[in-house]
Amino acid sequence: MPSVSDYKAYHILSYGSFLGITLFQSFVGGVVAFKVLPRPQFSTLQKATFPIFFGLQSVFGLVLMATYPGEKLLGVGNQYIRENAGFSGLLADSNRWPVFVPLATILITSVLNALVIGPATTKTMKERHHQETRDGKKYSDAGPHSKAMEQLNKTFGVLHSVSTIINLTAFGCAIWYGFVLGERL
Repeated sequence: MPSVSDYKAYHILSYGSFLGITLFQSFVGGVVAFKVLPRPQFSTLQKATFPIFFGLQSVFGLVLMATYPGEKLLGVGNQYIRENAGFSGLLADSNRWPVFVPLATILITSVLNALVIGPATTKTMKERHHQETRDGKKYSDAGPHSKAMEQLNKTFGVLHSVSTIINLTAFGCAIWYGFVLGERL
């Protein structure tokens, strides 16, 4: 009978959940929404889903680090001897690059998107909508645009690009870690 107190199960579930939500939001849900929704509705949807998405990524990243199962050394019956399990095991010499670096990258990039980049992007979007009212012209309309709108568009583009790059970095680290984890099962 499986035990709900088995930290290894939480590790696997967190890994699968992180990979699944990142894959879906980055390559399916966001892309489909962009294609089928008018820009204002797409923007509203993204403002509502991104904080939840980045928050879940952060929680899953933290759980992954806290529940690292270590390496199984010996198994007799249902009893196994493990080494380097848990958070302290991440810092073992053999785990530093293949385990600690990808999991720390997943956590740091997720927290950065949740607490810094995401809110800054949302703030810039709101400022851009206010500037549309002042200019009497949508940010996506053909130019020329006011200097303020040009700056807001540039700032948004940079923030969005940074968010995308660090999200894809986390996704790449999750894929890498999946191979490392699979090798150790």
